[in-house]
Amino acid sequence: MWDPVPSVLPWTVVVLATLVAACTDLASRRIPNMLTGPVLLLGLVHALWIGGVEELSDTLAGCALLTLPYALLFVFAHGGAGDAKLMGAIGAWLGVASGTVVLVSVMLSGMVLGLGLVVVRRRLGSVLTNLYTMVSGLCWALARRRLSEGRVLMPAVRQMETMPYGVAIFAGTCIAAGGTFVWHP
Repeated sequence: MWDPVPSVLPWTVVVLATLVAACTDLASRRIPNMLTGPVLLLGLVHALWIGGVEELSDTLAGCALLTLPYALLFVFAHGGAGDAKLMGAIGAWLGVASGTVVLVSVMLSGMVLGLGLVVVRRRLGSVLTNLYTMVSGLCWALARRRLSEGRVLMPAVRQMETMPYGVAIFAGTCIAAGGTFVWHP
């Protein structure tokens, strides 16, 4: 459900949680369950408290919407499970409408930060080769209706570039929060 007046509490919680996640991801390349679990649980409790079952359904839908792309990245492209859990926790606080804004902002932030990182590391050629391999492998698996073989067609983990995606999640969340309050009618 779209909220005509954005609440400060959910945005404060997700910005602070993503700040902690970015710091721990930079330091240890992990986003801990001790962060994502309580944030998710408190988001669900908050939804029930402020709006009952109707708000809880929006919260669960937001959680699923934000988790799904990152869960797929975890399964098929060796993405981080902590990224998926953190995005789900964000969805639990923000619901579908605001969660969609965060999802788009985080994806764009991830692309910009990732591109910058591979340019600095001088690995753009290998990243583009891996991207071609992944897209063509996925298309092949979809065309033959053998999605289970899609992961086999992915580049080896040692060939993949990695980055602490918690930084992109924090940046995208801040952009979405800023946009929500600056451009709110």
